[in-house]
Amino acid sequence: MTYIQHYDSPLGDILLAADGQGLTGVWFDGEKYFADNLPVEHTERETHTLSQAKSWLDIYFAGAEPNFTPPLHPVGTDFRMAVWELLLQIPYGQTVTYGDLARRLAEKRGLAKMSAQAVGGAVGHNEISIIIPCHRVVGAGGNLTGYAGGIDKKIKLLELEHIDMSGFFMPKKGTAV
Repeated sequence: MTYIQHYDSPLGDILLAADGQGLTGVWFDGEKYFADNLPVEHTERETHTLSQAKSWLDIYFAGAEPNFTPPLHPVGTDFRMAVWELLLQIPYGQTVTYGDLARRLAEKRGLAKMSAQAVGGAVGHNEISIIIPCHRVVGAGGNLTGYAGGIDKKIKLLELEHIDMSGFFMPKKGTAV
């Protein structure tokens, strides 16, 4: 069974979902791919995992780095799971590029190279946003491209982590956002 709870964040309402194994979703209301993996049959109820997720978010939105991670149960292809595992390794207050992630994944898999666009697709389909920190991934040269929750929220999350924003820029119209 999947259980849900709503969380009122400073950046807007968030829907949390968890099953018996861990957190399966953290979505800003109205984001791209909103609740894509949420089963039709779910129940609104507090669980230990959802309570931990809300505590984690309370600490995070207070401007501090949480010292724990609630149980996670992301659901995806082997490729997406490998990318999401790399996202979990990005330290609080730091960013990496899609190209960096592609190089790390290629090295991990013993490949000469990996497509940054393919990695970007996996990053964009991360269902457990914020906690699996896809907002910490930027385009080459500081392009703030790609965030399912919206670029405005990505910027706020990076600022919340005290990341120096001076080297970043907004994507030009017509590029992936």
